[in-house]
Amino acid sequence: MSDAPSPHPTESADQNLPATTVTHENLVDETLVKLYYVTALAFMLVSMLGGILMAFQLIRHNPLAGIEIFSPGRWRMVHTNAIAYGFLANGFLGSLHWIVPRLTLHPVLNKKLSWVIYIAWQLVVLGTAVGILFGEAQGLEWGETPVWIDPFAQLGLLLVAINFMAPISKTKGPIYVTLWYFMAMFVWTFLTYAMGNFVPQYFVTGTSAGAVGGLFIHDLVGLFVTPAGWGMMYYFVPILLKRPIWSHGLSLVGFWGLAFFYPLQGIHHFLYTPIPMFLQYGAVVSTIAVELVVTTVIINFFGTIWGSGHVIKTNLPIRWYYTGMVFYFLTCFQCAFQVTLTFQKVIHFSDWVVGHAHLVMFGVFSMWIMGTMTYLFPRLLNRGWYSLKACEWHYWLSTLGIIIMVSDLTLLGLFQGWSWAALEPWDASTDISHPFWVIRVIAGLCMFAGVLVFIWNIWKTWTSVPEQSGTGETALA
Repeated sequence: MSDAPSPHPTESADQNLPATTVTHENLVDETLVKLYYVTALAFMLVSMLGGILMAFQLIRHNPLAGIEIFSPGRWRMVHTNAIAYGFLANGFLGSLHWIVPRLTLHPVLNKKLSWVIYIAWQLVVLGTAVGILFGEAQGLEWGETPVWIDPFAQLGLLLVAINFMAPISKTKGPIYVTLWYFMAMFVWTFLTYAMGNFVPQYFVTGTSAGAVGGLFIHDLVGLFVTPAGWGMMYYFVPILLKRPIWSHGLSLVGFWGLAFFYPLQGIHHFLYTPIPMFLQYGAVVSTIAVELVVTTVIINFFGTIWGSGHVIKTNLPIRWYYTGMVFYFLTCFQCAFQVTLTFQKVIHFSDWVVGHAHLVMFGVFSMWIMGTMTYLFPRLLNRGWYSLKACEWHYWLSTLGIIIMVSDLTLLGLFQGWSWAALEPWDASTDISHPFWVIRVIAGLCMFAGVLVFIWNIWKTWTSVPEQSGTGETALA
């Protein structure tokens, strides 16, 4: 690996390369990056509206009661699919179009292909939402995409890999760890999507399908979202802190540990099911191994910021990133409890798991993308933020909202588990849950308000008069 990610080409890396061929304008299609981010935020709004609708349903205030296509079961799937394939995928694709060309100093294989992929991916996400609303969902969590969508999504993932692997393959010398993560992600995501959307549908049934489903759900997080997120962190954090990553040896431990131990651990959500016990024990062992790997990654990033912790107060992107890292550690800490058979007896099927999912998807990876957007939008729009206070409101509403929601659902999951273990009537557990579900609504509205403030701030920034470069940007980064 090289010592550090390439800095902004217009700042220093260009000085060592032919200026006629390597310029930021030649490398990065900024219009496409902006479109990916705007589209991601649009899907984020759709996803959060679906989540809020579901939360109101739990406290018996469904505003769309009696309308079949807007029934809670369907909106719940729109909620999860929109956040995974709409917000996170678009956010990462936008970031990839910024990072990969600048890090390799080569543009993507074909910029027209990038636009084709952008349009095709939005059609896939929209088609999935329409298919779900009209009852064509497949019966697998996060694999609900209608069967006629799957081939197009699979082709899209292949084209993404080809488009980005071309510049990476031209890189001479050692490859920085960010590109290791991205290369692995291209392969893993292609295989994971095929495993979850084709194997249970056409090739296996029963407990075998359950085992494949367990692997798919978890691998979608660990082998698509996780390498994309950590690859992004290894690129942006050293640049923002203006220092190399603390230990490149630990970077390798983190990458290869994820590669070896993560793929098998998805079954840890299926303990006490008819899946063979040797697979369940294998999932437990691999999960414990991943806990150790995660600890090395966290140590590496906190070692990088060691001695400069004060920048968290003034540098909002860094604050987003390190808040997400703390939540990532807490997510993995929860997993350490979750994979023990003793604890699984209590929390299985309870709202503990719902809180865990929100912690990782919003508290970690959505926060990292929000941090990246906070860093890049001023550069993409060539002007400072319209309101730094609005940036602060976005951060604090999101952070407090997710803390309240996860704390609330984690506690509720324990109460639900104890109620079921005591063989109390089902009504007793729902009565216990009601006040917690009310708090969940409040927390969700808090997070939703944060995103609305962010979108308003982007709009005002976009339509404001351009300032001298660096005014608001300097204050943020």
